[in-house]
Amino acid sequence: MSVSAARPAMAQRDPAARGRLTWLVVTLIVLWPMLQTSGFSLEPFFDANNLKVIGGFLAGFLPPETGREFLGYLGQATLETLAIATAGMALAFAIAVPMSYLSTGAARERVTLNPVARSVLTILRGIPELVWALVFVRVFGLGPAAGVLALGLTYGGMLAKVYAEILESTDPAPARALRASGAGRLQALLYGLLPQAAKELTSYTVYRWECAIRASVVMGFVGAGGLGQLMDQAMKMLNGGEAASILLAFMVLVAVADLLSWWLRRALDTAPAARAQPFGWRTAAFLIAAFAGLLGSLRLLDMDLPALFTQDAASSMGDFVRGFFPPDLSQPWLLKVLQGVWETLAISIIGTLLAAAAGLLLALPRWRAPWNAVLNVLRSVPELVWATITALAVGLGPFAGALALALHTTGVLGRLYAEALQNAPAAPAHALRLSGSSRLLAFCYGTFPGATPQLLAYTLYRWEMNIRMAAILGFVGAGGLGQLLYFELSLFHYAQASTVIIAMLLLSIAVDWSSAALRRAMR
Repeated sequence: MSVSAARPAMAQRDPAARGRLTWLVVTLIVLWPMLQTSGFSLEPFFDANNLKVIGGFLAGFLPPETGREFLGYLGQATLETLAIATAGMALAFAIAVPMSYLSTGAARERVTLNPVARSVLTILRGIPELVWALVFVRVFGLGPAAGVLALGLTYGGMLAKVYAEILESTDPAPARALRASGAGRLQALLYGLLPQAAKELTSYTVYRWECAIRASVVMGFVGAGGLGQLMDQAMKMLNGGEAASILLAFMVLVAVADLLSWWLRRALDTAPAARAQPFGWRTAAFLIAAFAGLLGSLRLLDMDLPALFTQDAASSMGDFVRGFFPPDLSQPWLLKVLQGVWETLAISIIGTLLAAAAGLLLALPRWRAPWNAVLNVLRSVPELVWATITALAVGLGPFAGALALALHTTGVLGRLYAEALQNAPAAPAHALRLSGSSRLLAFCYGTFPGATPQLLAYTLYRWEMNIRMAAILGFVGAGGLGQLLYFELSLFHYAQASTVIIAMLLLSIAVDWSSAALRRAMR
């Protein structure tokens, strides 16, 4: 073959190479200022003195504290964490059910409420639960009540949004037939839509309860009770043994919640039977168990619920809320808030990208058992705990926040990536192997392209969650809007804090919209 004939063949080997190179250059141009903002640097990891300090700090975690008195406090805090999550989910469910009804087409007679309801849900879920908890601690004092209320509001918004989407995605024909036969809207919803969606609704509720357990630990860092409050005290007193025991207890609690959640979702994963009742026996059993758990949680927390709704409490809450209005919109403060927004965005993006790279590497090995254990440990430790450790390693600031997000998110994405790669079509990679390609090339050009849409979707979903977490990592000195908010609330500058909370909400909405647009573009 002549040289001139070989050139076209070589040029056609990868026709997308130029496009990939262009996107790579554009990505690097966009990421460079974010790397600078996040303070990304490898120098602290090669500083001998710094490594010695970190080693000494981590060595303080061994051995874990096993004193009888401390274990008694630990057991009480563990049960309190579980109770906060359960009671918070009950409040979230009570908010989500009517709000999801108003947000869907099931309420067409009240169409004017539809955009109002959706706007309320956006505000509820857009403000991180830790911010709600910090506000409620200021009003009601330290204790589990603040955690329950914070979980109820944030998760109420999340549940209602997903409930509405699930109901709107079901087949409307049965409900329309019931309406045509004279049934009311509520009856059409109960007997036309819910039988189709009951399994999915219950499954998502169980999943959110599992997430609420993790969230209840995080909220303890601002005084909302449970394991988080105990961990915060141990870290401030530099008691590594107690902190290690608390982390182990939390990992066990998360593992048990994961197992229970998996078992419940698997039990619900059956073909829907033809029946007249809106719920099957499995869903009814789940509701009975949930109600029993709620009663036990309320008894354990010993919350004085009527006291939260007295006239004095309402007046105190009203006075506190009025202090946030009007927000401070002065130019110097807005510029400072915008700087916090940019820092928060940089923390979330750099942390997510680092996690995506590390998660993909940990998802590749075929022998999964030891790597799954590593991933479980990474995601079981809350981001705020990681931020406390990374702040010691690299100093206070946004880089500590990015590293904390990366460590926790690696555990989440690594597990999801491994499942996506295992479920990718095997035929292309097998064909490449038969044609003489190496295992690496077969993966890059056979397995990876088939799994890429799912990998990107998981990464974007996680970025949506990380932007909310990046906004509150500053509570432990990891930069961003959280650090700004914590300082202003500590100084009782509520007008300035109001501006920061609005910025958090707008940033969360913008990221949700951007992520959804990117996912639609990939379809």
